[in-house]
Amino acid sequence: MATALQAVSLSKWFGEGEARTYAVHDVSFEARFGEMLYIVGPSGSGKTTLLSMISGILRPNAGQVVVEGQDLWQLPDDDIARFRLHKVGFVFQDYHLFPRLTTAENVAIPLILQQRSWNEALQVATQYLEIVGLQGKQALPPVKLSGGEQQRVAIARAIASQPDILIFDEPTASLDGDTGKRIVSFVKEKILNDHRCILIVTHDSRIFEFADRILQMEDGQIHGLVSGRNP
Repeated sequence: MATALQAVSLSKWFGEGEARTYAVHDVSFEARFGEMLYIVGPSGSGKTTLLSMISGILRPNAGQVVVEGQDLWQLPDDDIARFRLHKVGFVFQDYHLFPRLTTAENVAIPLILQQRSWNEALQVATQYLEIVGLQGKQALPPVKLSGGEQQRVAIARAIASQPDILIFDEPTASLDGDTGKRIVSFVKEKILNDHRCILIVTHDSRIFEFADRILQMEDGQIHGLVSGRNP
């Protein structure tokens, strides 16, 4: 599998001298196209900080994030912003849907940011809602949907701009076990492909069976990398 991105000796710390505290310390790994890579570990282990660095949100104190042969954090700020907009799709733990917008309007937001016309963005949004199984619900507000359906809206929004890297932050935290497994199974079967890499941050062992590889973190460092199933 081709490499989607590579983290090289990434570190993020706060404070200096004796007060320095590491959130992530000297972490290296690669994520590949065509795979679902999990980052697992207890709360406070550095998972979210690591995600923020590899997705162009939080600048590391040391190390590199290599994408398409370039160190992301050596690029101009405008290029980093374009990377976030065009290359990365996020599905947040609490969905981050706008309650006063329809489901189609929620999905259209990243397309508008890419300067698509409003009508085109809504048309594409409706197509992606159909992909995630929500045909006929494009005019509904999020409050009229179940938790699992809201998660699918968030997935449609994340993939509408056709990102290479798709990131899920605790995707099953707000779902019951069966719904969570159905959502992750759907993502692996319908959303993952040879031109996309999916990263999932989770501590939910019920969905470990869907992982291709599992990166284990603790105290800001990698403590294991295993293939599939339960670590």
